[in-house]
Amino acid sequence: MSRRYALTMAKRTKKPADLNRLAAAIVGEATDETPQEPESQQAQAGRSGGRKGGKVRASRMTPEERSLAAKKAAEARWSSRD
Repeated sequence: MSRRYALTMAKRTKKPADLNRLAAAIVGEATDETPQEPESQQAQAGRSGGRKGGKVRASRMTPEERSLAAKKAAEARWSSRD
């Protein structure tokens, strides 16, 4: 029976018993300061296009097209809530 019990017990994480060391470990994990990799040119282009895309698209549409697009978007949002 003890063998079965040992297999089902959860493994404990190694945490320092000292509260100050525990706090330092938590802060160290939360503020991981590894340098970020530079973005690719495709990612930069996509972000710049995405930032202005909706406004430019809306300015080029007629009021009827904007209304149709809004109705389609609302239908898509509410159709998944069954």
